[in-house]
Amino acid sequence: MTGPEAVDAKVAADTAAEAARVSIRELTDLADLEAACRLFDEIWRPNPANPPLTLELMRALTKAGNYAAGAYDGARLVGACVGFFGPPAEEALHSHIAGVSADMAGRSVGFALKLHQRAWALRRDVADIAWTYDPLVRRNAYFNLVKLGARPAEYLPNFYGGMNDGINGGAESDRLLVHWDLRSPLVAQACAGRPRPASARAELARGAAAVLTSGPDGWPARDAAVDAAAGAPVLLVAVPPDIEGLRSSEPDCAAAWRTAVREVLAPLMDAGAAVTGFDKAGWYVVAAPGTRTQEDTR
Repeated sequence: MTGPEAVDAKVAADTAAEAARVSIRELTDLADLEAACRLFDEIWRPNPANPPLTLELMRALTKAGNYAAGAYDGARLVGACVGFFGPPAEEALHSHIAGVSADMAGRSVGFALKLHQRAWALRRDVADIAWTYDPLVRRNAYFNLVKLGARPAEYLPNFYGGMNDGINGGAESDRLLVHWDLRSPLVAQACAGRPRPASARAELARGAAAVLTSGPDGWPARDAAVDAAAGAPVLLVAVPPDIEGLRSSEPDCAAAWRTAVREVLAPLMDAGAAVTGFDKAGWYVVAAPGTRTQEDTR
């Protein structure tokens, strides 16, 4: 594809890379692929018997025409992203893994990588990119749903099983599967630096109901809120401020949050509710089943 959408996507990607002060390119050489595998190991600190990706698999994926790209700060690889194609009829890419070195925090390297991936996909007439993320991690929810404009499609309980690495700590691996509609106005505006952040306060003023909140002790609080909110058009689902810290400091509290979010969000999505945004203060904004959303009318 060489139309206006692909051109605009490349401009947005180049602008993001320049702002992040990195250069981004596809990874093809064996040395580059090996560096990406090392970077993933440094980020996730996995069990050596179960690395995020092996060099052999990376080599096979790229040879088969799949996506692998790296962000470079000078000559140093500081971020990488790998994806593979889904069923041919879907014209979709599954973005399997993306990571950025911890010392690059604050430079929006991950944003630049995703915009490179979008531009790469549009040049190949790929209309959608999907990936999964932990719904309890606030910064990832904000990044995916606001900064990029992706939208959750499915709640996947314990999707990968217990992940024994330095980030997940062996906890159950619930994930939200999101789809990134590469041609949608919402996504195009987000990639141009004009995201649409959600406001839980504004939603409450319009009649939304908080179906999962954080109690004074930091534990999830439900009471009878889910049943009481049955008629509300918009529902709010809270997540903790720092689930990764909780896994170390209060594992029982972390496990309670996992269960609570799963028991609230999964049934809502299964019933047809749509997650339409995320408030940086820690709230998923969910349109109740059958509710017409603002996004529907644009």
